[in-house]
Parts: sequence; structure tokens; C-alpha cells
Amino acid sequence: QVQPVESGGGLVQPGGSLTLSCSASGSSGYYNAMGWFRQAVGKEREFVAAIRWSSPMTRYADAVKDRFSISRDRAEDRVFLRMNSLKPEDTAVYYCAAGRPIASTIGTPRGYTSWGQGTQVTVSS
Repeated sequence: QVQPVESGGGLVQPGGSLTLSCSASGSSGYYNAMGWFRQAVGKEREFVAAIRWSSPMTRYADAVKDRFSISRDRAEDRVFLRMNSLKPEDTAVYYCAAGRPIASTIGTPRGYTSWGQGTQVTVSS
């Protein structure tokens, strides 16, 4: 089973940028999509962004649309999340996930079966 591994989290000031990386060796041959989710303290895990391996189709949560950008490197089985104009409310543990979601589940945790351990992103001055 593919085990995604996230990296790139850290502390950043409001308005700053950060790029998260997810390594998921073998995922492009078994799963059809990769997603980023986040979970803040005391809140439920929520969808951030997703991308298909076989097409450039992407989807974003309204809260991050126009600020975050998801991309993939099929040759390396890596997925990236570029986060710009970060806000304190973006503070959370960010998780990378692999799965075979259909259109109705690509933005939900149940669409994914393999999850990373998460990386902390803290936006604070």
C-alpha cells in the first residue's frame, strides 16, 4: 500500500508563502487522484485541494481558491501544494492522501484510502 509522506511545513508570517510536498511512490499506477486536507485544533478534517494523476483537473476549497495551487510530478509520484497569502486561519496539520475518488467524493475524506502522517503549518506573527 502506498504511504504518502508530507514535508515542507513550518512557521510563516501572515501574508507569507509556503510549499508543501508529498511523496507517494507508486501512487500514480494505483490511485487516480491525490488530495490535500487539513485539520485545525478542535475542528474536523477539511478538504483543501485535489488533483487527478491522469489529467490536469484540479479542485479547491472555497477558502483557499486563488491563494493555493496544487500540482503534480507524475515521473516522481510527487504532489505539491503552493500556499500564498497565508492567513492565521490556515494554521493546521496538513495531510496528503491518495485514493480513487469519483467526482462526488474527490473533495471528501472518504474518497481517499491512504493517508500521510501530516505536517504542521503555523501562520503567526
